[in-house]
Amino acid sequence: MRSKLLIVEDNQDVAGILADYFEVQGTEVDFATNGELGFKLALESNFDAIILDLMLPKMDGLSVAKELRKQGCTTPILMLTALDDKQDLLNGFESGADDYLAKPFDLDVLNARITALIKRQQGKVALGTLKYACLELNTAEHQVYRNGTKLILTPTCYQILQLLMKRAPHVVKREELIEEVWGDMPPGSDILRSHMYQLRNQLDKPFPESILVTVPKIGFKLQQQTLDSDSNESP
Repeated sequence: MRSKLLIVEDNQDVAGILADYFEVQGTEVDFATNGELGFKLALESNFDAIILDLMLPKMDGLSVAKELRKQGCTTPILMLTALDDKQDLLNGFESGADDYLAKPFDLDVLNARITALIKRQQGKVALGTLKYACLELNTAEHQVYRNGTKLILTPTCYQILQLLMKRAPHVVKREELIEEVWGDMPPGSDILRSHMYQLRNQLDKPFPESILVTVPKIGFKLQQQTLDSDSNESP
């Protein structure tokens, strides 16, 4: 089945190069030349992934990603940026992006990143439901609930939580998380930290007790909490 991409890029030369490349790969491509149109198309159509430029007219890439996540859009987002500042990159992940590439970029690397994002979104486990303590993860619908409350997660945060739930209550080492989620293209430690920060904001911050635990210098784990209504075990 052909993949379908949305490319939100205002530079016509870059957009043309991307179109030629991905069409040769057999990929169906749709385009938007500004952030507002990209946001509209992303909500109206089903795409396998979105390539989103950071600097866009009418609505910048950070705002597009943030608003898409607020609307419940779980399509993987790869952000393109001409900026090389660490904080700018972290801001991209905090807005809801799953991966990034700095311009200029190699087209084969971009294709590999997009393919990896799509595979992660499709999932690596059989369709069904994972349950642990107060959490329920529906792998068919890519939805997660805590005590019946739906969590809004980026595809990368979803993939991280899925692995943590499969291993719970055991610790998942940082190296294992990176290998499972990013494979042969591991990010820097700051990027993993940013995704864990976003996961914690959704998973724990709105609730009275935390379930996501950091094990210093080792990794992360999930633990049951006494205040969760469906758990009677001590942490």
